[in-house]
Amino acid sequence: MPIYTHGHHEAVLRSHSNRTAENSAAYLVPHLKAGQSLLDVGCGPGTITADLAGLVAPGEVTAIEPESSALALAEHTAAERKVANVRFETADVHALEFADDRFDVVHAHQVLQHVHDPVQALREMGRVCKPDGVVAARDADYAAMTWYPENPALDAWLALYRRTARHNGGEPDAGRRLLSWAREAGFSDVVPTASVWCYATPEARQWWGGMWADRIVDSAIAGQAISYGYATRADLERISAGWREWAATEDGWFTILHGEILATP
Repeated sequence: MPIYTHGHHEAVLRSHSNRTAENSAAYLVPHLKAGQSLLDVGCGPGTITADLAGLVAPGEVTAIEPESSALALAEHTAAERKVANVRFETADVHALEFADDRFDVVHAHQVLQHVHDPVQALREMGRVCKPDGVVAARDADYAAMTWYPENPALDAWLALYRRTARHNGGEPDAGRRLLSWAREAGFSDVVPTASVWCYATPEARQWWGGMWADRIVDSAIAGQAISYGYATRADLERISAGWREWAATEDGWFTILHGEILATP
């Protein structure tokens, strides 16, 4: 099994908990209706899950993670937001223990970039989706991330992240591959789209740059990069300082391209 590159450090949760249906699943929202059943694969801290649950209520949402410790984060979010139509289960997306044609909607956000076999994962997502339902997936494309002004430390960050993620069994440039993976998984009706996150206001720069400045030295990727021999602690500290330097730049700009697919089984 692949190693989860991000881990669950506070800096990671700071990022993932900022995700909503509006900023992370806008391509799917028009297809959601009250009463639908929905499977949320790799629900993370559950902020998107809770939003989706509100959109399909009184339909039931099933949220899954491969480990119970990760699932607890989403359970906490649901309890805090008083979301009653979500149930939580541990499950492996490569071999889902759900019946065929079980769900109206199967959703995965930033998941396929981390699994060891994204095509098999999509096959399983399609298997448990009803014939008239929809499989939705959205993933970032790290190689397509771009920023201004140029900063050697951010260049080093991107190269280090991609190298480490691939060592862990993932594909960091997943966004551009979603259509290809879906076709290989057997989907013939696939609608591909793309969207971006952009961090360019002072507040957004401080949030994004500060988050990565902490994350590159304190989260799981720091230990992984050092143990694989890809970076030293001093290297990570330089990258962290580069993130803070970028965040303080008045005309700083950073975008993340995402690939998206809506597929019918």
